[in-house]
Amino acid sequence: MTSVSKSLPSGLIVSVQAYADSVLDTPETIALLARCAVANGAVGVRIEGRAKIAAVRAAVDVPIVGIIKRTHPGVEPYITSTLAEVDEVAHAGADIVAFDATRRPHAGATTVGGLVARVHEHGLLAMADCADLEDLASAAQSGADIVATTLAGYTAGTRGRSLPALDLVRAAVRFHDFVICEGGIATPQLATDAFAAGATAIVVGTAITNVDALVRAFVAASVITGNDPRAV
Repeated sequence: MTSVSKSLPSGLIVSVQAYADSVLDTPETIALLARCAVANGAVGVRIEGRAKIAAVRAAVDVPIVGIIKRTHPGVEPYITSTLAEVDEVAHAGADIVAFDATRRPHAGATTVGGLVARVHEHGLLAMADCADLEDLASAAQSGADIVATTLAGYTAGTRGRSLPALDLVRAAVRFHDFVICEGGIATPQLATDAFAAGATAIVVGTAITNVDALVRAFVAASVITGNDPRAV
């Protein structure tokens, strides 16, 4: 297994992504937000899409966790779920390739072991986005350098569960030495809780960089209370 600690230190990884219809969804803007995250202490960033990964690579010198989000007919996995998508992330300049490591069928009958092997062929670190403890254990056995709770709450079998998935972190640290807690970390206190549970690093996205979601939430609260700012 590649030495992860030399490539990705313990700390905060900021997921810098935007909705497809957002004014923020341009490579230049994502790169600027990534620079802001790094300037304020982030040890890494998680970026989606080949053009955005390349733009961020030119803007920051911290490790980039790269992903491709793409749906495939007849299957549910859509986060870097094929070998070709691993290649895209690698060629864009990422240091770490995150991929769907759930036990659900992948496009082209791709396996988690196959995805890990392809990442390693590029000399990069393989980060397994998992949904439950069985995923985490299977990914570890397949040679993933990093295991993460990213997909907890996003699969049929885990939908509705409480987040962040601190129970999964506590279990995973018993058999893997680099566990990332991702999903549901909405406050600094929850970040503290994740590290206390044994997480080596955490990924925070919406609470920091999803300006669209944050503004919409505050607007919705204003409408509910009868103080609709759009009526002024």
